[in-house]
Amino acid sequence: MIIGVPKEIKNHEYRVGMTPESVAEAVHHGHSVMVQTGAGTGIGSEDEDYVAAGAEMVGDAADIFAKADMIVKVKEPQANERKMLREGQILYTYLHLAPDPEQTKDLVESGAICIAYETVTDAVGGLPLLKPMSQVAGRMSIQAGAHCLEKAQGGRGVLLGGVPGVMPGKVAVIGGGVVGFNAAQMAVGLGADVTILDRNPSTLEKLAVHFEASAKTRFSNKANLEESVAEADLVIGAVLIPGAAAPKLVTRAMLGTMKKGAVLVDVAIDQGGCFETSKATTHAEPTYVVDDIVHYCVANMPGGVARTSTYALNNVTLPHALALADKGWKQALADDAHLANGLNVWNGKVTYEAVARDLGYDYVPTQDALAG
Repeated sequence: MIIGVPKEIKNHEYRVGMTPESVAEAVHHGHSVMVQTGAGTGIGSEDEDYVAAGAEMVGDAADIFAKADMIVKVKEPQANERKMLREGQILYTYLHLAPDPEQTKDLVESGAICIAYETVTDAVGGLPLLKPMSQVAGRMSIQAGAHCLEKAQGGRGVLLGGVPGVMPGKVAVIGGGVVGFNAAQMAVGLGADVTILDRNPSTLEKLAVHFEASAKTRFSNKANLEESVAEADLVIGAVLIPGAAAPKLVTRAMLGTMKKGAVLVDVAIDQGGCFETSKATTHAEPTYVVDDIVHYCVANMPGGVARTSTYALNNVTLPHALALADKGWKQALADDAHLANGLNVWNGKVTYEAVARDLGYDYVPTQDALAG
């Protein structure tokens, strides 16, 4: 199979779909890999590294899209990339379709076979291809939030850990999953006063056992959420409903109860955001202010630490990429029900139920695609 790795073109996106080491593995499996010139620069991998791994370097992304049987990326294809997709071509990347009707429409019209990292599952009900980026984003959310709290950035001028004789900043983490857990770890490490909210009693129990007295847990009902948000200097939105749009848990009215210069970091922005006032931003212009509250809503947060993120991502995406290349997409999905859960669009049809429901498409089960 010919595997194509174009350079990412989303604003300030420095990650790359395959590292030189991943390319070498694919070549070892007997596949050809085309990599766009400069695709790995953001992670410190030069064209020579890819050539040494056995890749063919290509100057124009259009050539890669025209010749490759499978496109391996990191972020969702941008509008001009979607125009280059063709019927029967495999697209293997993050998609986050539920809050993105334009992308979904283009992918449906392309006829491509679109497999989304974020909906591939594992034997314990987890999302293994999303997990490493959730870990990165959770940890980065505290870094970003701490920076935004500085007065020069429009924040309250609060140091999260405080100093002797001065109270630490208060952090409210909404959601106790992978993002929330990693955000809480970082906030606790800085010495902040941390509260984690979640609706799952077993999740709350696990968090309480892990953090003991270093972080508080609260059941996420309306009253507790409103109180925690009002008291916080920094609020982390870490809510995820796999494949579906995130619920709007923090309303605009709630901003009026918050401290002037408090910060909201919406890690759920890829799925539409969990704050009513959220809108996607970029690393170039990461923040905006609504009702005196600083919003940080960068849609590709892990791209800011591209080398760490790319290697963490390739650790989990490569085995499936090799299965798709070795067996072909239909056999690979038939052999692995968890990989099959990654199929979102096939042959002009939406095959992921939450996306179909949120965007008004007829839902076609993956089994129908495999039988077709």
